[in-house]
Amino acid sequence: MSTVMEREDVLVQEITIEASAERIFRALTDPAELLRWWAVEGKFRTLVADCDVRPGGAWWMQVEGNCAGGPPIHTVRGIYLVVDPPRRLEYTWLREGEDFPESTVRWDLQEKDGQTTARVTHSGLISDAMKQRNNGWSQVVQLLRGWVEKRG
Repeated sequence: MSTVMEREDVLVQEITIEASAERIFRALTDPAELLRWWAVEGKFRTLVADCDVRPGGAWWMQVEGNCAGGPPIHTVRGIYLVVDPPRRLEYTWLREGEDFPESTVRWDLQEKDGQTTARVTHSGLISDAMKQRNNGWSQVVQLLRGWVEKRG
């Protein structure tokens, strides 16, 4: 896994996963799967997820837990901007009830020889406080890898 900084307003995480890009794309877009892997026992868990996976479609998740000092239950939502299975997924990101503006999350998946490099780029993070609030991507990519490699 690596952390890459392209611009000041961006957080980037990259990881190699022993799975196809198609399998990873499904884990990122299937609400039933998101409920199972977007969680760390004793820290946070996804309570509800909904994904209308098409450009212009809405998505949202309600998460329980104290993630980066936020409220115990919070909702994150957005609109899909790019849906290009299994290579790219891009959507807006907004935490309800916070003063931060909407930002953008992009997943790029590059498969080669049964492995996929998954790169998540969160852009539009206009302040240090906003970066701090959204700095959990290193954990998210680890959770994704653990889920996909375990479940095949």
